Amino acid sequence: MPHFICPNCGNRTLSGERTAGFTTRAKGCSKCGFGFLFELLDDYYPAPNAAFVICDQDAKVIGFGRGVRELTGLGETDALGQPVRDVLGLTFQNGDDHIGTALEWGVRVLDKPVTVHAEGDRPEPATADIFPAYDEDGGLLLVLTPKS
Repeated sequence: MPHFICPNCGNRTLSGERTAGFTTRAKGCSKCGFGFLFELLDDYYPAPNAAFVICDQDAKVIGFGRGVRELTGLGETDALGQPVRDVLGLTFQNGDDHIGTALEWGVRVLDKPVTVHAEGDRPEPATADIFPAYDEDGGLLLVLTPKS
């Protein structure tokens, strides 16, 4: 059975269905009511303080889940429609573009060190886990876990 995770509340579920009933509408979260879930190839357990960012197929922010304000100080309306790399000031080691890799190849990229520079604040070290959306709309789920 496929594993699903809610980018809003982090709730994990198992389900044999990828849609809501007989429709083509994406499955929503049964815990918080968020409009859609991300399907994971394997079960994934984010840290309690992980920040969830939802992006479209062009890596522009379309939504924030839990933890983003705590990590970045940004609210959802501060970032909507902006490229995630720019609005969060993401810098990966060696200048790698793990977001581009996840979007282009449709593969997940896990456990990548990244520095977050949201709104020009001091750099915050984090670990990035990136999951492509496995539907016709594309997009990705970016999970940032602050390093303590």
